[in-house]
Amino acid sequence: MKNTSKTSPKVLISGGGTGGHIYPAIAIADEIKRRLPDAQILFVGAEGRMEMEKVPKVGYDIKGLPISGFDRSNMKANLKFPFKLIKSLSLAKKIYKDFQPDLAIGTGGYASGPMLWVAGSKNVPILLQEQNSFPGVTNKILKNKASAICTAYEGISQFPQEKVHYTGNPIRAEIFQNLPSKAEAISAFGLDPEKPTILSVGGSQGSRAMNNAWFENLDEFVASGVQLIWQTGKLDYQKIKNLVGDKYPTIHVTEFIYNMKDAYAASDMIVSRAGAMAISELCIVGKATILLPLPTAAEDHQTKNAQALVEKDAAIMVKDANAKQILVKEVIALANNEELKNKLSQNIKQLGKPNATKEIVDILLNLL
Repeated sequence: MKNTSKTSPKVLISGGGTGGHIYPAIAIADEIKRRLPDAQILFVGAEGRMEMEKVPKVGYDIKGLPISGFDRSNMKANLKFPFKLIKSLSLAKKIYKDFQPDLAIGTGGYASGPMLWVAGSKNVPILLQEQNSFPGVTNKILKNKASAICTAYEGISQFPQEKVHYTGNPIRAEIFQNLPSKAEAISAFGLDPEKPTILSVGGSQGSRAMNNAWFENLDEFVASGVQLIWQTGKLDYQKIKNLVGDKYPTIHVTEFIYNMKDAYAASDMIVSRAGAMAISELCIVGKATILLPLPTAAEDHQTKNAQALVEKDAAIMVKDANAKQILVKEVIALANNEELKNKLSQNIKQLGKPNATKEIVDILLNLL
């Protein structure tokens, strides 16, 4: 390897397509810059995907490749895939030549494939970060080129075990430190601090199955005496806001929650999708949780993520198809079962990894 300054390495970070791949990459970049302010960091993503907007917003340079994922539902759309791949590999070689990285990090998603493949073939040390309990296609393809693989779950058999480090997912742990009191937080939502409160989050886009489950069973839910902070997402917000209006004072409807600190502090229980980053946050928050996995996620990884918690008595899982019939019943039953609530809370807390980002960067810098 070429002569490298240990205080000002050039680090290439590639991954994207969804927030689940982008935000871990940004968390790692921030920790590198915190420790090594002179480090040079370059992101590589996929043209037209959200990383091309999100990464520059937090102050990092990014280059885009014309790569796209393989569309299993529309085989015709894949006819251009080989050409996009060849062009992306060619551009990745140029990026490598211009930037000359000392280290490369892949956080998954097809966006990282060509760039990490080129970096690996030039003997650049590579660290892969896998967020899910079942690895994505790109990280499985790159596993033999990696020097280290950091996982959020134990026992991922698809990776060579001598390279694996069980670190957890890199998240901004400060969001979960020094939470306000429940009374303080709940007043921000205009709710009653004396009543049990559910936080319902279906991801930034919202979850139609989750929204429909609340929507169809509102009267039963309200009659139970439990309150709801309901993040609807964009698609259903107006319809739900019009329905709830001032009719249900124990329900706070919002399209998006910007201050998650208040939302976590205000809640006694949480209903959530089972994306890897959502679960990593929930493990640190440590509240009793019901998971509603998105069944259309690639290789059904959200169900596998949820199952990993269910097996440790750390969460309850409700399937998307059953949500309308049983989600609200499960929520009410859990709200009235202190013993189960405490057990789930204690067990999910055991799985929290607040130092994940620090550990990942330790491993990365050891590769220098």
